[in-house]
Amino acid sequence: MRTFLVSGVPGAGKTTVARALAGRFPRSAHIAGDLVGEQFIASGFIPPQGPPEDEARAQLELRRRNMCALADSFAEAGFVPVLDDVVVSEPVLEGYLAGLRSRPLLLVQLAPGLDVIRMRDGAREKKVFEMWSHLDAELRRGMRGFGLWLDTSTMTVTETVREILARCDEAVVAE
Repeated sequence: MRTFLVSGVPGAGKTTVARALAGRFPRSAHIAGDLVGEQFIASGFIPPQGPPEDEARAQLELRRRNMCALADSFAEAGFVPVLDDVVVSEPVLEGYLAGLRSRPLLLVQLAPGLDVIRMRDGAREKKVFEMWSHLDAELRRGMRGFGLWLDTSTMTVTETVREILARCDEAVVAE
């Protein structure tokens, strides 16, 4: 059994790719970070940017702990967990490594160019590029060498999923 963590900055295509990847397995669960955060909290939700910043950080940590718990529960029941979240720093990855019992853990970083992300964001209902585009530099600076990196600027979702499945060995960050 494998657990996939699909990452990238907002607009990189994480949720779309993670859902399509999960669809390639006979039994799988797609665990979307945005859903676990925004949709599960019925009252008192604080967005990742805050304010207040301390509560935003606490809720992001809670979201990630809950994603790990869900992934482990699904894995124990024989489902392939496919999580999607923004993992742009080593401490965030370390949190997943500590929180997930399911192994191996495969990290996939979707890294299209910023121009592509801006274009994709323009087609979305919820525009986030201006707020989060700085995360691209953090991702490229802080996460090089971790997992499988894919420049999906010219790839379709199907091509991206095919590439992930073909290169799973490169994505392993924990056995």
